[in-house]
Amino acid sequence: MAKALSVLVLAGGISHERDISLRSGRLVADGLQAHGLAVDLADPDAGLLERMESTRPDVVWPVLHGASGEDGTLRSLLQMMNLPYVGSTAEATRLAWDKPSAKTLVERAGVKTPESIGLSRDAFRELGAESVLDLVADTIGFPLVTKPARGGSAQGVSWVNGKEELRRAMVHAFTYSDDVLVERQILGTEICVGIIDTGDGPQTLPAVEIEPKTGHYTFEARYTAGETRFYSPPRRDEKSLAHAAAQALVSHETIGLRDLSRIDFIVDDDGECWFLEASVMPGLTETSTVALALDQAGYEVTDIYRALVERAATRG
Repeated sequence: MAKALSVLVLAGGISHERDISLRSGRLVADGLQAHGLAVDLADPDAGLLERMESTRPDVVWPVLHGASGEDGTLRSLLQMMNLPYVGSTAEATRLAWDKPSAKTLVERAGVKTPESIGLSRDAFRELGAESVLDLVADTIGFPLVTKPARGGSAQGVSWVNGKEELRRAMVHAFTYSDDVLVERQILGTEICVGIIDTGDGPQTLPAVEIEPKTGHYTFEARYTAGETRFYSPPRRDEKSLAHAAAQALVSHETIGLRDLSRIDFIVDDDGECWFLEASVMPGLTETSTVALALDQAGYEVTDIYRALVERAATRG
C-alpha cells in the first residue's frame, strides 16, 4: 500500500481573522484525514520553519487569513524551502492581497471595477485630511466604501453617505492598514464566484448571491449563522451570471492565481459586473460561499480538498 501523503495544515496566526482561520483549518484537516491522509494541524509560531525543515511534509496547506497568510511572505519561504503548498504563488498572492494593485490589473484586462483612490496614512496627514476628503467627496461622490487596502473579511470596511461619515470611516480603516482604498459604491447584487483547479484548468463554481440582513456584508454577517441569506444560483438572469463567470476567470488568470480563489463582484441593474476583490484563500467554514458553491455544483467538499493536495504534491 502506498504511503499516505503527509499534509501540514497551517491555521490561526496573529491576524484579525485568526478565529476564522482556525475554524477553516480544522474543517480542512478533518476532511483530509477522512480520506486517509496523514495530517498535522499547526498554529504558526517561531518554531514553524525549523519544524517544517525537520519533518518535510509532502504538502503544506496555509489556511491562513490576513497578512500572516495572504501577503505572500509565508509562501515565499515555502518556495525557498522547496515545500509544495496548496494555493497561489507568493507573487500572485501579493498582487491579490493589495486591493489597488488587483484592481489595476483586472481593469487593464477589461474587467470593470469601481472608481477609487488609494490613500496612505502619511499622505493623508501631510496633505491635510480635510482637503483630501473634500477632493475625494467632490470627485468620486457619495455613496462610498472605505476599506483597508490590504485585509479581508470586511474588517475595517465602512459604507459612507456623507462627509462626516467619511472622516470617521477613514480613521476606522487606518486602524487596520496604513493604506486605505476609497471606492465608489456600486448599488446592486453582491455575488461571489469561486474558482477551483484540480488539474484540468480553472473552472468556475456556481455563483452565490449574498443578502445580509443588515444590508451590508460585515464581518458579523459573514460568520454568524442566520445573519445572511445566500442564494445559489443568484436571483439574476442567466446572461448576467454567465458574464460574471467569464469575468471571474479573467480576473483569476490575470492576477495569476491557482488552485482555489474567490472573486467578488457587484452586479448592477444593467447586468454589468464590477470587480471588488480577489481572495487567494477564501474562508472554508460552514457558512463560506465556496463551501456553498461546491455543494451546489454537486461536489463533495472533502474530495476537492484531497484533489487540491494531490495536485500540489505533484509540484514538489
